[in-house]
Amino acid sequence: MADKPKRPLSAYMLWLNSARESIKRENPGIKVTEVAKRGGELWRGMKDKSEWEAKAAKAKDDYDRAVKDFEANGGSTAANGGSAKKRAKPVKKPAKKSKRDDSEDDDDDESE
Repeated sequence: MADKPKRPLSAYMLWLNSARESIKRENPGIKVTEVAKRGGELWRGMKDKSEWEAKAAKAKDDYDRAVKDFEANGGSTAANGGSAKKRAKPVKKPAKKSKRDDSEDDDDDESE
């Protein structure tokens, strides 16, 4: 059985994927985090985002259709144990006493 379809990218992420290379070209040696910050600044400053919002809406429609097909063909979120797969939190082991703590406990017993 095929995996559940991945969620569509937002308008911002679609735009950032297309603009990332030009941001890197304009700012050689820039860190990945700085690319994201610069991208956010440019996105907030954009006046006309309609092109990217239309692409995001189309991607969402395609995603919705793919999910319906997925569920119609026997796939469902119940099949994989609930909603999205989550990693189980590791069980914390009880803290071990250090040798120093043990020796202090022994000292207390001897003095009584």
